[in-house]
Amino acid sequence: MAEIACEDRPLVFEDLVRWMADGAKPASDWRVGAEHEKFVFRLGSHEPVPYEPNGIKALLDGLTRFGWTPVYEGEHVIALERGLANVSLEPGGQFELSGAPLETVHDICEETGQHLSEVKAVADELGLGFLGLGFTPVWRRDQVPVMPKGRYKIMREYMPKVGNLGLDMMFRTCTVQANLDFGSEADMVAKFRTSLALQPIATALFANSPFIEGKPSGFVSARANVWTDTDPDRTGMLDFVFQDGFGFETYARYALQVPMYFVKRDGRYIDVAGRSFQDFMDGKLPELPGERPTLKDWADHTTTIFPEVRLKKYLEMRGADSGP
Repeated sequence: MAEIACEDRPLVFEDLVRWMADGAKPASDWRVGAEHEKFVFRLGSHEPVPYEPNGIKALLDGLTRFGWTPVYEGEHVIALERGLANVSLEPGGQFELSGAPLETVHDICEETGQHLSEVKAVADELGLGFLGLGFTPVWRRDQVPVMPKGRYKIMREYMPKVGNLGLDMMFRTCTVQANLDFGSEADMVAKFRTSLALQPIATALFANSPFIEGKPSGFVSARANVWTDTDPDRTGMLDFVFQDGFGFETYARYALQVPMYFVKRDGRYIDVAGRSFQDFMDGKLPELPGERPTLKDWADHTTTIFPEVRLKKYLEMRGADSGP
């Protein structure tokens, strides 16, 4: 399906459903993808690392020697691409590998190992180290630097309006994520239900973040606790997934009701935080009067929803603390 679904008509609900359904693949094409986040710190002082000087930007620049191509937002390098993989930045400079879709977990092991070898080579030159934990064990929120990405500025301003720990989620947590393909709506439903039921077990198995600001928090996963008070509109276990009749339409209706963060136009993020995507479809966004969304806008919106398992054109499992 084209990025703009309807060159001669506005998007309708069926287009949103079809966008997800179009992710279905035959079993021979199924792949698994991994995403791996880690904190970056100064060797010696253990301080968090700003974008610059001699920080996250230098780390990104250094990785280009390994064939990574920089991705810019305005004048800032905010990501790297190589084939189907990319390296990106979380709000507080957490360094993320979004791996390519691969055939086996052994391929993922090799990909992740190569990534860690590359970042270590560059980091050693800069006096930087990496920490694979679900929650930073010592840093205060006000110590963590802010990365120059437009969407994060919008989220940073919106989070305190809807929860008490959303800024901690943004700046002080890291996760490992597993992404899986599906073959049909029935296959998606079976995998969604199974993986969602397993996420609390994954959280327990990989819990490694008991400390906040150098003291025991009372939780074995401070990261998991953060999600209980981030934003009730877009987080949680999604009870409806286990109800009769669940499918692409059900999830699309849920996603349609989740408040928006932004609309991206000409490389610029327009703050529409709290607005309804349905109003956008009806041409009623005050910030973009009369304008209606494209499928790219819908794809962007689905990335701003944070349940324990997330549906896009594939399924994303999000329950585990990051690890080494």
